[in-house]
Amino acid sequence: MQGVRRVMEMRIGISGWSYAGWRGVFYPPGLPRRRELEYASRKVDSIEINGSFYSLQRHTSYRHWFEETPPRFLFAVKGSRFITHMKKLKDVETPLANFFASGVLRLGDKLGPILWQFPPALGFDEQRFARFLELLPTTTGEAAELARHHDAHLNGRSWTQPVSMRPIRHAFEVRHPSFLVADFAHLLRRHNAALVFADTAGNWPYAEEVTADFVYIRLHGAAQLYASGYTDAQLDWWAERIRAWHAGREPASPRRITDAPAPTRKGRDVYVYFDNDAKVHAPFDAMRLAERMRAGKKLRTSLRVARAAHRRAVSAPSGDHVSDSDSERAASTTNRRSARSMCRRAASTASGFTEIESIPHSTRRSA
Repeated sequence: MQGVRRVMEMRIGISGWSYAGWRGVFYPPGLPRRRELEYASRKVDSIEINGSFYSLQRHTSYRHWFEETPPRFLFAVKGSRFITHMKKLKDVETPLANFFASGVLRLGDKLGPILWQFPPALGFDEQRFARFLELLPTTTGEAAELARHHDAHLNGRSWTQPVSMRPIRHAFEVRHPSFLVADFAHLLRRHNAALVFADTAGNWPYAEEVTADFVYIRLHGAAQLYASGYTDAQLDWWAERIRAWHAGREPASPRRITDAPAPTRKGRDVYVYFDNDAKVHAPFDAMRLAERMRAGKKLRTSLRVARAAHRRAVSAPSGDHVSDSDSERAASTTNRRSARSMCRRAASTASGFTEIESIPHSTRRSA
């Protein structure tokens, strides 16, 4: 029996949801704070959980977040800064167990990638990062087993059972230029871990090396870190690149670390999160980008329909062929004209997308 091909998913969301400045701007006036996640999760289809970066959350909180969001919603979870910033990946077996025992697994089928963000002062140490990657669980079953090794800090408040059996993905956001070497890219690729494509308004190095079967993008601000929004042209630029990665290809002129192009696939999952939250740009930019991606999908569908109609019309009897009646010849000619017209209209609409690659991206600066 032939297996059903999984549809590659594309998620576009925000980093966090509880911001005072969003109230009365993104959130309707008077909306209770306890309903903010419920509201935000109906506007975007994925959210990064930020609180997990600063402290271990309670498993009851993870379950509450699961229940507050609609079916098929997805959370990315930010890994503990105690592991990445304080311990700097040294002797982190127990802190890693504590992190997964804190309740991450209660997200069930809404658990998406785990984001590991590293400080700008931390450089690449191959042995240290190789050891960390070996420790990371790649399934919820492995995560549950690791979680059972938590220490006394989690006694009485741990969760060490998988709610659902599913893979766990990991994404690495690095900010030191020493990571832009082939050894780091190869290390991530061996563990199917993604290098985060992080737009940081030129503050930290940027690269577009595809190292996993998915792509993880964080947009921190086009011109000013965390504070500036994205123009229509900039969102169009990102949309075109995201389409290429989602389709299993690479966009034009990728900023790779290595010389080797990414392997071509039938498709890739893509996760995009806006972190330019300081002036309430993030949720609106996320919705604008999502609308562009939906419009692009509709356009590609229209093009496929138009091309199929054109092929059928071309294969139909021509006007010179002996037909049963003049009306059949007229209908055949009309079908061909209609199909050609559909192709022209679809191609005309597509031109606004196919030329996007030539738009310079204002945030591209040398690292």
